[in-house]
Amino acid sequence: MKPVLAILLLVSMFLSFSFLQFTMAEFTTGDASIPSFCDSKCGVRCANAGVKDRCLRYCGVCCQQCNCVPSGTYGNKSECPCYRDKLNSKGNPKCP
Repeated sequence: MKPVLAILLLVSMFLSFSFLQFTMAEFTTGDASIPSFCDSKCGVRCANAGVKDRCLRYCGVCCQQCNCVPSGTYGNKSECPCYRDKLNSKGNPKCP
């Protein structure tokens, strides 16, 4: 009786893990195109930033809202007007 119970427990754990892995894969392939696009573009944009984590955070927010990131590590904001026109509460440019 105990071996059957142990085998049943192992099989149920395996099946639940497989289901969890399947649902995680579904989640990441659904709407992940925008975050992966933003991650790669902001990685290039913030490559030379002094405070890289802050640059990546703000760039990611701007990219998700505008769906574009200017090329290069600095300037070129005319390529993306939405990115260029974002301002913080103090009236300064929000996007790096």
